[in-house]
This record gives sequence, C-alpha cells and structure tokens, in this order.
Amino acid sequence: MSQLTLYYAPGTCAQAVRIALHEANAPHEAVRLDFAAGEQRSPAYLAINPKGRVPALVTEQGVLSETPALLMYVAQRFPEARLAPTDAFALARMQEFHSYLASTVHVAHAHRPRASRWADEPEAQAAMQRKVPANMTECFGMIEQHYLGQGPWVLGEQYSVADGYLFTVAGWLKGDGVDMAQFPQVHAHFQRVAARPAVQRALA
Repeated sequence: MSQLTLYYAPGTCAQAVRIALHEANAPHEAVRLDFAAGEQRSPAYLAINPKGRVPALVTEQGVLSETPALLMYVAQRFPEARLAPTDAFALARMQEFHSYLASTVHVAHAHRPRASRWADEPEAQAAMQRKVPANMTECFGMIEQHYLGQGPWVLGEQYSVADGYLFTVAGWLKGDGVDMAQFPQVHAHFQRVAARPAVQRALA
C-alpha cells in the first residue's frame, strides 16, 4: 500500500483528518503549511490543491480535498479500523453531522479570522466578528441537544471519524469567545477524545 500525504496547518479542520489517519494506523506523511508565510497560496501548493486551503490528501489515485470527503475516504479505505458505520441510516447520520460542521459551524467560526472573505469594509468585518460568539453558541447548543447524549460518542456507542471532527471544531470555541463548559456534553466529549492515544499522537 502506498503512503498517503496530508497537507495541513495547525488550528485548522485538517486536524480531524490527522486524527482519523492515526486512528486507522494509516501509513502517511504529514506536510505542514505555514499560513502566516502564505505557503497555501504558493504555486507549488496550488498545483496540488487549487483552492489554496487545507486539508488536501494526496493518494495514488489523485488529490482529495474537503474534510468530510477525506474523513469518509479514510474510514472506507481502512475498514478494519471501524471508523464509520455500515448501517445506511447511521452512515447518513454521520454525513449529516459532517455537513453541519462544514457548512454551518465552520462558516460561523470563519467570520472571525477570515472576515475579509465576506466584506472589504473594516466596519463590516468588525460587525461580523462581533456576531461570532453568539453564532457559535447557537451552533453548539444545537450539537449539545441534538447530536450528543445517546452514548459516549457522536454516533452513540461507536467511535467514528465524526468524533475527531467535533473535537477539532470544539477546540475553536475558546478563541471565538465561547466557554465550552456551558455545554456539558460537548465538554465531556472533548475530554474523552483528547484522552485517546491516537489523538495524542496526531496532536504531538
């Protein structure tokens, strides 16, 4: 089996894919991009991922991007790790959760560090940034009430790639001005995931 190459940057959702690769014991190389130096916009990286973002995963069949797609790929490529359910409803539920994190929660968060994507005027950017704590609080209220509580993990009794994804996004709360402790189930889940050996290897 050929080695996979993951392009990542600290503090980004690429962390969820690093966790999945370690949980799967997948042979891979992790290449860190320096966002402050603009490496994600370099011609060399744009040749790999024209979006200029992370994560990107180089496989023998081609390059994949977008966190939900990479998580599903890892889970299906290494089925022995049991990182995704085989039941159709549970698998769709996982994809539903991933879609919510990617399309709603991540976008709510990104209005703080990436406000310039949505507006050029400083006052408009500042207004969007002021709304981030309220939006993230609303998002995690939904996660607390709707997605947790059926077991130790997002999908109940079975750990999956969804858990590393939630752990990664929950890690942004403090920087967004939100106290995770107000969401007891999210907070307990965060601590459970952090204690896993594969997660500690991924974060090392």
